[in-house]
Amino acid sequence: QVQVVESGGGLVQAGGSLRLSCAASGSLFRLVTMGWYRQAPGKQRELVAGITGGGITNYADSVKGRFTISRDNAKNMVYLQMNSLKPEDTAVYYCNSARSPPNWGIPPGVYWGQGTQVTVSS
Repeated sequence: QVQVVESGGGLVQAGGSLRLSCAASGSLFRLVTMGWYRQAPGKQRELVAGITGGGITNYADSVKGRFTISRDNAKNMVYLQMNSLKPEDTAVYYCNSARSPPNWGIPPGVYWGQGTQVTVSS
């Protein structure tokens, strides 16, 4: 299981952009499918974007065309570039491992950190 530290959240106006960063631990990081998740108040945590160690990506329909996930295996980093942000993107964003394709989704038994808050004003 990887340990992560998320950063890059903040307050932005609708239509703006943010870039989230995730620093991960573990010598086998390059083999781990990673994901960005979010949880809005009163809603379940959802997978926003996932990326395999080899760079295969998957996105939730709500963010396709606006968000881009990437990774740098040499630096143990995962990024989420968020463009054309909408108020409904407001949530706490988390980085963590993800189930590999075709299942994606949240693996069992993961530990969640504090995440990073993203707030989009209208």
